[in-house]
Amino acid sequence: MGIYDVVVVGAGPVGLATAIGLRKRGIDNLIVIDQTRTFRKVGQIVDLLPNGLKALKYLDPQAYEQVKEAGNKFLNPNSSEHQKTGYQTTQQQKNTKTSSEWVQKNFQGQRLHSIPLDYNHWLKKYGEGRVSISWYDLQTTLRHILPQDLVKANHRCLNVVDEPEYGCVRIDCVSNTAAEANPYAYWAEIVQDNNRQTPNARSIPQQLQTKSLRAKLVIAADGINSTVRKVLYADSPYCAFAQPEYSGFAAIACREISEIPHHLSTELEAKFFEDSPILTVFDDHLSADSTSIGNSRMMLWRRSSGQMGYILHIPLSLEELEGKSGGLLVDLALQELEKANFPDPLRELVRISPSVNMLQRPYYIHRAIISDSIQFPSTANLNAGNYTGTIEPAWSNNRVVFIGDAAHGMPPFKAQGANQGLEDAGVLATLVTNLAQKNNWDNTLAISEAFEKYERLRRPFMESIQQATLGQFYWSSREWQEYGQKVYCRNFEQEMEALL
Repeated sequence: MGIYDVVVVGAGPVGLATAIGLRKRGIDNLIVIDQTRTFRKVGQIVDLLPNGLKALKYLDPQAYEQVKEAGNKFLNPNSSEHQKTGYQTTQQQKNTKTSSEWVQKNFQGQRLHSIPLDYNHWLKKYGEGRVSISWYDLQTTLRHILPQDLVKANHRCLNVVDEPEYGCVRIDCVSNTAAEANPYAYWAEIVQDNNRQTPNARSIPQQLQTKSLRAKLVIAADGINSTVRKVLYADSPYCAFAQPEYSGFAAIACREISEIPHHLSTELEAKFFEDSPILTVFDDHLSADSTSIGNSRMMLWRRSSGQMGYILHIPLSLEELEGKSGGLLVDLALQELEKANFPDPLRELVRISPSVNMLQRPYYIHRAIISDSIQFPSTANLNAGNYTGTIEPAWSNNRVVFIGDAAHGMPPFKAQGANQGLEDAGVLATLVTNLAQKNNWDNTLAISEAFEKYERLRRPFMESIQQATLGQFYWSSREWQEYGQKVYCRNFEQEMEALL
């Protein structure tokens, strides 16, 4: 009976980065499995920020360089190898405005804050840059760093069973099954069936192939709709947290609006865009204790061709969103914009949205700490430490540990999902390597202590990140500076040295 040292469940960027970090440290007896039948171009744009890039560089400098290069190609598809001088080509540096920014404005078109998009700006300020890359390109880049036979698609995890008599965990999988919709993680033009259940071994049709893998450790990186989490929480005190909780926020988006009346295009350009490729508009007059309508915000972008698109982030019940697509989504978006008193030009832009280009996505969360009374803390509480939790759903069980979205998935408002997952990967790679070096694969006490150390380090930080993500959107310059210092400026290598 072959037993792996580590099985990573989930071949997304976080799972792959974890495997890369482990192999870099000499742990070769591992495998990564994923339920997808083939690796397809799915997912959105991922912003890798300084903290995530520092973690990736710690995991494997080669992976860091290749991801940075892939991000450069993604933003500049026509760039050639021989022109490169660092992250941007010399010509690109000449042609790129140093003022390229993601701007935040209020309803009157006044600039409130801006986030420079230039890699070198972030590098100078935080000691590391910023990379935008498609989720699929990031996954593909990391996947190709690993030997091909170590990443197995078409392995849908059904069950996870502790086998103490063998000193391992058994993972039961099924292959050749049709891919099921994930109602928690992706955009949808039509709402998927949220009641669809994960199959279990007794319901598998006879023609499907089942197989089992065994491992000393299992790292569950299978996303916010984690099967491993569901299985391990099912008959535990944490059964209420087996599936993700609706965060209270949803997104309505239009991929592309091509035919924009001249007067509207002119007004939007003059009042809001002003040469910015992307901006966010919201009401800055609402206080931290205002009603949830104050959390509505609209992200807009404009392509060089003149086409525009938007994402409207709004507090909304699932019942209001259920079954909405096409023109019904346009109507719902207009209704919410009117509630929040958005200016007329933005309402008109939504009104002319082609129904075929409309998308919707509810945002889900695995809260780091569950409070008796769930509230969305304001950003003023980010560093105050006055958010009292009463339940902490464990991030590990015997030889199994959750990582990334499987542990603490959340809405993408602060672009920290993938970045925090990479930080998790760095911590776990360090702790698992320490177990291997001391040959503690069969020492259940040492394994438990390692996972508890991971959780003690990561959970408080994730609590503050979730507070910031779900809190009031508008921050002062001082609050942005404090957040940047807290999240981006940490020395990841020093933290890992202190961990051991």
